[in-house]
Amino acid sequence: MRTKTGPHDMVTAADEAAERAIEAALGRMFPGVPVVGEEAAAADPSLLGRVGAADAVFVCDPVDGTANFAAGLPLFGAMLALIRKGEPVAAWIHDPVLKDTAIALRGEGAWVQGADGARHDLRVAEPAPVGRMVAAVSHRYLPPDRAGIVRGNLGALGATWELRCAAHEWRLAASGKLHGLLYWRLFPWDHAPGVLLHAEAGGYARRLDGQPYHAGVHTGGLLAAPDGAGWEALKAALFAA
Repeated sequence: MRTKTGPHDMVTAADEAAERAIEAALGRMFPGVPVVGEEAAAADPSLLGRVGAADAVFVCDPVDGTANFAAGLPLFGAMLALIRKGEPVAAWIHDPVLKDTAIALRGEGAWVQGADGARHDLRVAEPAPVGRMVAAVSHRYLPPDRAGIVRGNLGALGATWELRCAAHEWRLAASGKLHGLLYWRLFPWDHAPGVLLHAEAGGYARRLDGQPYHAGVHTGGLLAAPDGAGWEALKAALFAA
């Protein structure tokens, strides 16, 4: 195990081996469609810049939640999305512990499929007032002034936590177990799969400037809620000075 950009940004041999295996498998199934993995982009940052404009590209996080994985916590997953011109059109978030996969296809819904083939549809939570919302709030990478505001406002929500694993946070939101999600860094392998899964489960996610998610935008924040009114209320509550 080693670190990349800082002490909390880890990579293991499992990350690299899984990414190679996923890339090889996709290359056989979809020849000619490039694959941009998190570890490949760490080695060659120019790959990230190609994602937003590509006609078709897969993005992959082979082990999302590496810090949990390295600590022996069974809370990690594999994330994959097919992106066209910056928009995710297909998504997979696999839980290797429970051996099931959350899947979404644009316009066709979102569901979880088990290893035995059994499946159930996903649906976001019913709208709720902010004081009853449960949210996963990742404030570590926010600019210091905004991070301080958000931390001071967490008590306005019903409950908040951070799992250190976007794969499971997006799955929980898409399955109705969380009302809200907040992120600052927007690497496509972390959020393109989840944004589509959440949208196809009936949810509403926008960048903090109100614009739709686009895989070519990699910072500036992303907020998700069950619906547009809940999104506005959650943003106001979290960022109230």
